[in-house]
Amino acid sequence: MKPFIKRSNFLTILGLIGGLAVLIAGAGFDMNHTGEPKLTVTQALASEKGLKAGMIDPETGKKVKYWAAPMDPAYIRNQPGKSPMGMDLVPVYEEEGEEKEPASTIRIDPVTIQNMGVRLGRVKRKPLVKYIRAFGNITYDERRIYTVNTKFNGWIEKLYVNFVGETVKKGQPLFDIYSPELVTAQEEYLLALHHNESLKESPYAGIREGAQRLLDASRTRLKYWDLNDKQIKKIENTDNVQKTLTIYSPARGVVINKNAFQGHYVKAGEHQYEIADLSKVWVDVDIYEYELPWIRNGMPAKMELSYIPGKIFAGKVLYVYPFLTAKTRTAKLRLELPNPDFQLKPNMYVNVELESDIAKDGLVIPQEAVIDSGIRKIVFVVRGKGKFQPREVKLGVEGNDNEFQVLEGLKEHEQIVISAQFMLDSESRLREAIQKMLDVQKQNAASSSAGSMQMETEDLDMSDMKMDQTTEIPKTQTDDLDMSDMKMDETTGTSKAN
Repeated sequence: MKPFIKRSNFLTILGLIGGLAVLIAGAGFDMNHTGEPKLTVTQALASEKGLKAGMIDPETGKKVKYWAAPMDPAYIRNQPGKSPMGMDLVPVYEEEGEEKEPASTIRIDPVTIQNMGVRLGRVKRKPLVKYIRAFGNITYDERRIYTVNTKFNGWIEKLYVNFVGETVKKGQPLFDIYSPELVTAQEEYLLALHHNESLKESPYAGIREGAQRLLDASRTRLKYWDLNDKQIKKIENTDNVQKTLTIYSPARGVVINKNAFQGHYVKAGEHQYEIADLSKVWVDVDIYEYELPWIRNGMPAKMELSYIPGKIFAGKVLYVYPFLTAKTRTAKLRLELPNPDFQLKPNMYVNVELESDIAKDGLVIPQEAVIDSGIRKIVFVVRGKGKFQPREVKLGVEGNDNEFQVLEGLKEHEQIVISAQFMLDSESRLREAIQKMLDVQKQNAASSSAGSMQMETEDLDMSDMKMDQTTEIPKTQTDDLDMSDMKMDETTGTSKAN
């Protein structure tokens, strides 16, 4: 047994890491007032009787599995004795039905379970929801940004909106502009109007149609230069050319950029104002790469501002960008949120929460119930009567409230351990290691026994020996013959007396 224990030092170290306290509690002995272990009455009697491993203790009716050191659970023997620290070895008994259970199954008494702070839970079947939390930045809805420019050159005669940030209404005057081209176009329109009036009674249809086409072309030119029907009607009614043209706001919003100044020369196509409609805003959100599978267009989103705690703004995912940011390895989302009260202002930071339905009906366990070694994931299942069995499980996605989806290994309503399972794991590993040591010991003992029987058979094989028939040795001489000092001559096969 000693050579085998020397070869299994790594198992001893493994047992001493975490399972020492549990094994001490499960072995059935306590501490006295000096802090040293003291044997229970049953263990003391078993030690006095000298019961060996495999024998039945008449006091308990249980078979002694092995004897172990109180302070070193990996130090085991087949019979009572002393540990390396000078303490009496204590017996470990076989439990009923233990041979039918895995070696890693452990059994702990209720008092020890309470002292360890073991808490239990159950495997539940419920909808699994994953929440993705991130930070976002409010920006303008690019579809609601309007630019104001002219299609002709001119000079700004008067400004009605003078600064950035001013709120304007749709149709509100922005500035008056003078343009020689616009004056010429108005004069051409008045001429066409007068010409059409004079020729509309002509007996020739071609002349009437030509005058009408010229009038329509002049009117269309003014419309193409953004004059509305009201302005054109004013030219017709007054029969005068307007020196300046008033430019109006195309939408309701806030001025976010302004290049117009009174007396400023304006070229065709230059942006004089940029107006943003803030009734709806976008939120740019960065999420991690591994969270992308749970994002889809149109999914609901919630948002909260730090300066308005408790108020939730509801929106949705409008777009998922098809690329990642190289430096941060994050993906960008675009959210859309209504902003009727204009509380959401561009460039604000917000807290965003996305809710994704992972499984409508799945097995769920708490995250704290799982022992994750990086290779295997273990959950301890309650087997009743103080028994706990480690079971390898296959987990899915981590959902809301630190819950894991269970794909394989557990069933609904099974009771599991959700605290102190690391101590149970240490004890389970130690029990399993000791059982492997005992199994190897039995195999070695069986091999040694078979080898001894074979050697004895070979020693008793006398088929090659012959008795000399010519010489008969008297019985009295045979009885008195002492052959202890005789040796076999290996070269001749005859015996010699020393």
